[in-house]
Amino acid sequence: MSQRRVAITGLGLVSPYGGDLPDFFARLLAGESAVRHLLTEDLPRPLSIPFVSCHGFDPDAALGRPLAGTMDRFAQLGTAAAFSAWADAGLERGQAEEREDWGCSWGTALGGQLAYEKGYRELWQKGRERVSPLSVILGMNNAANAHISIQLGLGGVSMSHTVACASSAIAIGEAFRRVRSGEAAVMLTGGSDAPQAYGVCRAWEALRVMATGDAQTAAGACRPFSADRGGLVLGEGGAALVLEDWDHAVARGARIHGEMAGYGTSCDYSHLVRPEAAGQARALHMALADANLTPADIDYINAHGTATAEGDPVEVAALQSVFGERAMCLPVSATKSMHGHQLGAAGAIEAIVTVLALREQAIPPTAHLDTLDPACAGVDHVTNARRDLPLRAALSNSFAFGGSNAVLAFRAA
Repeated sequence: MSQRRVAITGLGLVSPYGGDLPDFFARLLAGESAVRHLLTEDLPRPLSIPFVSCHGFDPDAALGRPLAGTMDRFAQLGTAAAFSAWADAGLERGQAEEREDWGCSWGTALGGQLAYEKGYRELWQKGRERVSPLSVILGMNNAANAHISIQLGLGGVSMSHTVACASSAIAIGEAFRRVRSGEAAVMLTGGSDAPQAYGVCRAWEALRVMATGDAQTAAGACRPFSADRGGLVLGEGGAALVLEDWDHAVARGARIHGEMAGYGTSCDYSHLVRPEAAGQARALHMALADANLTPADIDYINAHGTATAEGDPVEVAALQSVFGERAMCLPVSATKSMHGHQLGAAGAIEAIVTVLALREQAIPPTAHLDTLDPACAGVDHVTNARRDLPLRAALSNSFAFGGSNAVLAFRAA
């Protein structure tokens, strides 16, 4: 079966910086952190952590009040990002007979946890006997892709992927495969999560993998690859891409941001939470082979880079295993240092960052990396300032609890 080229014709996100897509990328290039101190009082115990919030997002304005009211926050963020990507691709909303091979592939790690937690609090804390009749449809993990498909008139496949922190990367990879094989002409893909539920944050705290920071220090709390890194910073967000058959995109005169070229996924099959370089290396090799690229063709790696004690050195070891001597001159950056870790949405956000890096020929840095951990040496870390280079191809890494690994390969248009 002949394989089709896959164009990226639409990009959209709900930015924690409160601006549009060019503003989002400009702030990343400038090394500007969106991490702030999240302090909430109306909880069983006050929650005070560094967090990345889309504080300027108004779901009623973005979606309309009736529609927004039928969604949990993760679906609001995702649907708004999808609408933005759809408009960026120059496509119209609504039902169309020819859209029966147009679909949606979406990722979320948590789904509607905020809706479920509200219901639990109503029952157990406030002693009420009933919860909202919308609780099930607000909380279901496929709510985002269902709303997106209905609103955009996508009559093809509509699927949700829940694979922890690799959720949206895998959603994008599976959408890519459908377009490349000819099963779909257009796929709307990406991910969203809103992990600020009290129970979710407490659960992550219990794992002892979260960074700390107060109002003065929160902005620099996430320090991937740094000797003094203290853990990840959670964030909310939504990001979407429109993947399209290349010939279809050209025929309708679409602007092409870049090309999705390959996808690799693997499982460490060794431990639920401890990452393994060999498993990550398999996903990297698979993505390169799938894209018909060699290590010498890659000019940038957007690292998973969560700033956890175990995760960062393992990712560097995987890159060294795959790229060998080239690893020392392979530019690598972890943009979670600025936009935080959106769990199931992180892979989609970082895919957009990677596509924009190729389009603008500029690499955003790893912020706050002043003292490199010797265990993370061995690659060319882009630190604290943008780097302008000729970029032909790049990879975006997403590695998850459960040993699930996903790598996306992109080419400049």
